[in-house]
Amino acid sequence: MNGPVQPLESVFDQSQGQALPLPEELLTLYGPLQFPFPPGKLSIVGNFVSTLDGVVSLNIPGQAGGGPISGESPHDHLVMGLLRAVADAVIVGAGTLRAVPDHRWTATYVAPTYAKAYQELRTRLGKPESPLNVIVTVRGEIDLTLPVFQTGDVSVLLVTTSEGEARLQAQACPPSVRIVAAPGSGVLPAQTIVQAVCAARPCQVLLVEGGPQLLGGFFAEQMLDELFLTLAPQVAGRDTSTKRPGLIEGHRFAPEHPVWGTLLSVKRGGSHLFLRYAFSPQDAWRYDR
Repeated sequence: MNGPVQPLESVFDQSQGQALPLPEELLTLYGPLQFPFPPGKLSIVGNFVSTLDGVVSLNIPGQAGGGPISGESPHDHLVMGLLRAVADAVIVGAGTLRAVPDHRWTATYVAPTYAKAYQELRTRLGKPESPLNVIVTVRGEIDLTLPVFQTGDVSVLLVTTSEGEARLQAQACPPSVRIVAAPGSGVLPAQTIVQAVCAARPCQVLLVEGGPQLLGGFFAEQMLDELFLTLAPQVAGRDTSTKRPGLIEGHRFAPEHPVWGTLLSVKRGGSHLFLRYAFSPQDAWRYDR
């Protein structure tokens, strides 16, 4: 990212809750950011980028991450960094890690231009450490020599099954990495993932960044409170040569059980739109579901 960007234009905003103590630079660029923070409650939010035709990954080696979808939008990087700066933990699936194997899920990594402001925000929120990076893997087919595990930049929690744990423990496990095996051998429920994360670190905000299968599980269990969705002005298209996933994979809701959101805000950065939706009533921002 080449330097600062222009402030996002606020088109519509009905978000409510506690205004976060954003440093002046972030407040100027993003505007006020509010979250409902009832004492002792947990907020779970998602953040994704999609093309106009609903593609969230080109699913091509070297181009499977969100960058080719957003066009490496500096505004998208700004928002990703802001949400990571607020989060206690960032949750991704093994497929997302394989798509961007050199990544670390921190604000500074995705938007280094604003590193000082992001760190100041975390300090104001009483969160001096980087967010816990949570990798969800059923089979444990993860390479523990990747930078997220080896650099020591972040603490990592691997949530897996007994089968996955055995496969992971066959490798040398760095000291910054913890492995937690959940009961069962199939898909890991969102509730199980959240319980593992909250047992590893006290949490107020969890951020889910992918992939579509993982996000679908959070929606299916009614665990996702909000979704931040960047709509990139790109039409990617689809054909039969490569599967290009949409926002949700592995779960069908409509017409039997459609999931409807409430629009909270719309911001514009150039031709990119930054949408925010709520998926639960205000009194459901809680971790006792």
